[in-house]
Order: sequence, then C-alpha cells, then structure tokens
Amino acid sequence: MPDDFNLNCPIPLGNHKTVQLAHGGGGRLMRQLIEGLFLPAFDAQRVQAPPHDSAVLEIDSNRLAFTTDTFVVSPLFFPGGDIGKLAVFGTVNDLAMAGAKPAYLSAGFVLEEGLEMETLRRIVASMCRAAAEVDVRIVTGDTKVVDRGKGDGIFINTAGIGTVPEGIEISPARVAPGDAVLVSGDLGRHGIAVMSVREGLAFEGALESDCASLAGLVDAMLAAGIEIHCLRDLTRGGLAAALAEIAEHARVGIEIKEAAIPVAQPVRSACELLGLDPLYVANEGRLVAFVPTESADRVLEIMQSHPAAHGPAIIGTVTHEHRGIVELRGPLGGGRILDLLSGEQMPRIC
Repeated sequence: MPDDFNLNCPIPLGNHKTVQLAHGGGGRLMRQLIEGLFLPAFDAQRVQAPPHDSAVLEIDSNRLAFTTDTFVVSPLFFPGGDIGKLAVFGTVNDLAMAGAKPAYLSAGFVLEEGLEMETLRRIVASMCRAAAEVDVRIVTGDTKVVDRGKGDGIFINTAGIGTVPEGIEISPARVAPGDAVLVSGDLGRHGIAVMSVREGLAFEGALESDCASLAGLVDAMLAAGIEIHCLRDLTRGGLAAALAEIAEHARVGIEIKEAAIPVAQPVRSACELLGLDPLYVANEGRLVAFVPTESADRVLEIMQSHPAAHGPAIIGTVTHEHRGIVELRGPLGGGRILDLLSGEQMPRIC
C-alpha cells in the first residue's frame, strides 16, 4: 500500500531549482487518499506527470534523487531480515529505481516506552551493516519516545538522496508499446517470510525474505549502456500493483504471461493456504524493468549473472491495446485483469 508518495513533477524554487515529490504503489483506498488529499494540498501548481519511486530534483544544474519511507513491519525480526535492514535497503532501492547512485540517508526512530535496549542495538547494527554494504552514509536522524502500548516497539522513517547521472531518464512516462517487461527474480518471498512468523507456519525448505539492495543490479544495467525506460521495485501491492499503476499512468496496455512469472513453490503453497495471490504479495529485493524489445535478452543476461537477481524472467510486453489495463494471460489462452486491490492483502509488511 502506498504509505509514501512523491509528486513526480516540478515546483519552482528559484533560478534553476525545482522540487519534485514521488509515490509508491499499493491499494486503491490509499491511492485515493493520496490523490484526493495530499497531492492537492501540497502541490497547488502540480503539472500532470506519472508518479515514481523517487523525485528527481534539478538544483543548480545538478540532478538529485530524493525519497522517503516509513517502516512499521511486524514482527521486527523475520527470516532474512529485520526492520533496520529493511529501512536501509527499501530507501536505497527507491533511489535506484530513478537510476540514482544512493549517497546519504536520514533515520528517524519512534521508540515505544519499554523497548529493550538490546533489541534497539541489534536493529541499529543491522542498519549499519546494510549501509556499509551499499556504500551509503546515515548522516542525520531523530528519536522520539511514545507511551507504552502506542508504538509497537519501533517505527523507522528514512529519507535518501542520490545523484542521477547525466542522460539517465527512468520514468513511467517513458514506457511505450513494444517494450519488454522483465522481473529480476521470484516473487512473494518477503511477504510470506513475514507472514510465516506471524502465523507460525513452517516450510520444508528455508524461506527467507528477499530483502536486498537493487542498486548494484541497476548500476550493471546502466553500465552496459542499455536504454531503460522504467524501473519499479515490487514492494507494497507486489507485481500486480506496480504494473497496474504504470499502465494507468503511462496510458498503455500491458500483457503478462502467467506461466512466465517466477514464484517459488513454498511461496505458492503458502499463498494457497492463506488465500493470497502471490502477484500482490510484497517483495523487498525484486524489480520490474521496462526496456525496448531488442534489449530484453541482454537485460535478462545481466540479471542472470548478478547476485541481486534470482530466477529473472521476461514476463510480457507493452501494447497499444486496452490502454491503462494489465491483462494476465493464462497458459490456455484465457485472461484476467490485474488491478489495484481495494485494501491491502497483508498489512504491516514493510
């Protein structure tokens, strides 16, 4: 669900200075709140432009990406990660989706009275390891304490800044008919890993969250000189929500082959048990990429050789037909529409 938003359009600040705000995907009700309240209130001079994971700012001829996010995941520790690792990588990934090189983060902590100091130390240490892994610095922050029973342990807000190289334009506005659609790996691991702890589920094999940085993978694609039209990390609302938003904002049709979408069997089985659709389950280390068809095989090759991608696949194409609609094509030729859910399948995932 889109708890964060960026108005991906400029607001003048003076000579050669603009500010942009961005928005991340999820459920229809939250989107209505953002578009009906926050956008009109904060951006009276808004120019229509597709929203994106990070805002790209032009300040004195420099291009910076800026994003913010708040993390309220429950439980705080889950297979493959914790709220601290999630906060760092989640923010870094939003910057990377704009083609930016992440540089600096802030960290704001809302601590519940009674939180054990050892728990806080573990989370802070995890954040430090994650930041060192992706070569970013946490340079400013804040702490607040709330009464016992009003904070669920700890909430973390992060903001991130990165530099966008000259000539890089990655945005939903660039998605065009004829583009290929790729995912960087199997879907649903993060959401199911978190739910497994909540529901006390056990799996035959270890099922861990895919929580990881995607910045290196994006760097590898850009270094190869590939023209990337759009990237989106598949967090709240999963693949389905990301595609639905991009199709609507870019005014294109997207056709996806169900058989091509990678979903690990433990995830598929858990979704069947819990009554969930894996295409709507949150991920924290997966992205969808839109590239020209002639570049698709090269992008897939790069993904297959990169440690941040696990079982990548070409899953569909962008079309002129049924603009604003995502159609999932079944193995026997039937189809169904992927749309935003009214609510959220799995709350407190990110």
